[in-house]
Amino acid sequence: MNITVWNEYLHEKTDEKVARVYPKGIHGCIRDFLEEAGFEHVRTATLEEPEHGLTQEVLDNTDVLFYWGHIAHDKVDDVVVNRIFERVMDGMGLIVLHSGHESKLFKKLMGTKSNELRWRENDEMEIMWNVYPGHPIMKGVGANVVIPHEETYGEYFNVAPPDELLMISWYEGGEVFRSACCYNRGRGRIFYFKPGHETYPIYHMPEIQKILVNAANW
Repeated sequence: MNITVWNEYLHEKTDEKVARVYPKGIHGCIRDFLEEAGFEHVRTATLEEPEHGLTQEVLDNTDVLFYWGHIAHDKVDDVVVNRIFERVMDGMGLIVLHSGHESKLFKKLMGTKSNELRWRENDEMEIMWNVYPGHPIMKGVGANVVIPHEETYGEYFNVAPPDELLMISWYEGGEVFRSACCYNRGRGRIFYFKPGHETYPIYHMPEIQKILVNAANW
């Protein structure tokens, strides 16, 4: 399997707190645990590379694309967005992480102008409840995953209804959120996974890594 991990890679270069949490970048952290899980062909790509590192050749040789975006959605070239979209239609798997919900790509796949939601940054605990334990992505995952500190997302989340809902999050402030959603588009599979705010070490958590490794296999 050929995997590409895409990340804006902007926060890590401008925010010391983020750089301490992810010294190799978020993409580097994800690449490392995927390789530790046994995936032999994992490459990374970032926003400021030519064509954002996602040339036609790269995408043609990608089976699963991880996508993390946040502050530069508008800087992603429409040509590249359309290129990724077509690859998903042709059968490439796509894993959209955290704030990637507002990316041009995910909105195009959802058929929405905005995938808006409620949010606040408050260091509160998040409990992700497993509501589909029989799904392959949930293999080996317990009844819930507890994240001690995370940015809060809350409903209403303006996305297409998921084909399969795997997890619902609850936050200390009372919000709930559909935080693990599966979609089918063309011949491709899409997994949206909410956790991953850049200032918290969430992608270092074994439970989160297990879910993402399962998602790559799915």
